[in-house]
Amino acid sequence: MRTYRDLFAAPEFTPLFAACSLQVAAQTVGGLALGSLVYARTGSPLLSALAMFGPALAQVVGALTLLSAADRLPPRAVLAGLSLFLCLTTLLQTAPGLPTAAALTLVLLQGVPSALGGGVRYGLLTDIAGDTDKGGYLLGRSVLNMSSGICQITGYALGGVLVTALSPRGTLLIAAGLYVLSAAVARGGLGARPARAAGRPSLRETMRGNALLWSSVPRRYVYLALWVPNGLIVGCEALFVPYDTVHAGVLLASAALGMLAGDILTGRFLPTRLRTRLGAPLRLLLAVPYLVFGLRPSLPVALAAVAVASIGFSASLLLQERLVALTPDELSGHALGLHTAGMLTMQGVGALLAGALAQLTSPAAAMVVLAVLSVAVTLVLGPGLRSPVSARAGDSTCAA
Repeated sequence: MRTYRDLFAAPEFTPLFAACSLQVAAQTVGGLALGSLVYARTGSPLLSALAMFGPALAQVVGALTLLSAADRLPPRAVLAGLSLFLCLTTLLQTAPGLPTAAALTLVLLQGVPSALGGGVRYGLLTDIAGDTDKGGYLLGRSVLNMSSGICQITGYALGGVLVTALSPRGTLLIAAGLYVLSAAVARGGLGARPARAAGRPSLRETMRGNALLWSSVPRRYVYLALWVPNGLIVGCEALFVPYDTVHAGVLLASAALGMLAGDILTGRFLPTRLRTRLGAPLRLLLAVPYLVFGLRPSLPVALAAVAVASIGFSASLLLQERLVALTPDELSGHALGLHTAGMLTMQGVGALLAGALAQLTSPAAAMVVLAVLSVAVTLVLGPGLRSPVSARAGDSTCAA
């Protein structure tokens, strides 16, 4: 499976693609609306960043408690139910007079079950796309990432207009409607697949699975490389509102455009022989352009730097392919859920760290510090990611 036609010809990929796209659009529009609302109320870069990226931060709770369900529950029911839950919490955020603390609490509640949703979504992708060795998962994940980039570009651009034209609360209502559409597509378009693994989900099984996945040294390096550089640079993006409130939507759209370009190039056109060589350069590309913000660049230069840097997000595709190759089939949903939850949690941590640094210094200075940290982490992890992957590694041979 190496063409887009092959991918969309696979049963159930189109409804999965549509449901994921609608959910990303809802999260983008709703996050920008709530971030703008909180910043207008408080003037705090930290609270604005928490409003936009708080669900990502809270995913760590779901990763520690719910991920055993990723392979043990029917995927259609989980994906539809998650979208309805996000719709309900978004509607609650529109309540007049809702205190900022209550709105932020709802933001954090949205993140807990989202960790499970990530595991179910990408575990289902491994079943639909199949043939990992032929690039099926890589191509499918790149297409979902491309869709995410397009929805973010559209969502941030449209969200900025809607916030101005309808108010943040009106924009949140539109986000709630998009969640309902996502639930309807998942329920009506996906098949009634059984759970991938037997047994009942539980906290104990989640902890056991997490420990097993983390015990493998090669997987550990992959997880850290997926989580930390990515999260630090998302922290830079979380400062776009306080850095340039008027043009924040354009900066975010530029980041999404760069991510889209990277996913197309890496997922569709990058030859297999180059994948292991370009991982580290792409992770460095993710951070280095943000150093230009220390010079307070003009808007065109800032937009170009953000777009070029975001091409580096495609390094995660190569790392995910390595993770799938290192993980047994019966743990694939759990492993990918742990990746997604950890990545989004680190994005939340990066956003909070960025907000705290910006309050102590300035948004531009905080971006530079986070970019330097991202480069340092990439260089430290590099040696642990150079070993070849031999088939689907067993856990006894990879144990620490």
